[in-house]
Amino acid sequence: MSETRAVNINSTGYTIRFALVVCLVCAALVSVSAVLLQPRQKANALLYMEKNVLVAASLAEPGEALSIAEVEDIFARQIEARLVDLTTGEVLPAGARDARRFDQRAARNDPAESRVAPPNDAGIRRLPKEAVVYFVKTGGTVNQVVIPVEGLGMWGTIYGFMALSPDAKTILGLTFYDHRETPGLGGEISNPDWLSLWRGRMAYDEAGKAAIAVAKGPAGPPADDPLRVDGLSGATVTSNAVTELVQFWLDENGYGPFLQRLRNGDAL
Repeated sequence: MSETRAVNINSTGYTIRFALVVCLVCAALVSVSAVLLQPRQKANALLYMEKNVLVAASLAEPGEALSIAEVEDIFARQIEARLVDLTTGEVLPAGARDARRFDQRAARNDPAESRVAPPNDAGIRRLPKEAVVYFVKTGGTVNQVVIPVEGLGMWGTIYGFMALSPDAKTILGLTFYDHRETPGLGGEISNPDWLSLWRGRMAYDEAGKAAIAVAKGPAGPPADDPLRVDGLSGATVTSNAVTELVQFWLDENGYGPFLQRLRNGDAL
């Protein structure tokens, strides 16, 4: 006669085995969910980033809800994303790589696609060999360009976009969409009211040096002080960080060579 063994659900061994099975099942579910959701997460991240390109170019309002279809429509009609060689400033042939889907952060961290950055005050350690530029057009004519900017802030890296006039001299817009600055202090770099103060400022001084900076106090309207923007109260470190990062990307080690080609009329 066979003997049936009762399971003691109150035993320590049963409890441990049950907990182990639950943990394994949960881990498997989390792993499967992460894999299945990854394409959607990437699509949402791209949508959020491209919305901020539109905000910098004044083609969308901060916080405006735009669908993927609406963003695609604006890009199809008015924006051409291209890759440039940061060293030479040359615009690379269209179609060689998908510029809109180019992951500049990943390229920066890949030794095969980046180089060590020269000493700088923006906290930038590596530079991608290629970087994206957004040409904003009306009727086929470029009326502004948008470039990514980034640099080390108070608590982490600050990411944003800057829009420039076709001669690359006048700032037409700026947005910071990803940062860890202190709310109410350095976090004000994402305040639309403060960002609006950048419009109409000059990126370079008369000698052609990237000189736009965040002032320690009120800077006045662009006509009175074209190279200064009002400082952020109580956020000296963040204000200095913004100055350093925008000057870096406007200068020779950032998009400077490309912007010089743009001024000379041979960017495209």
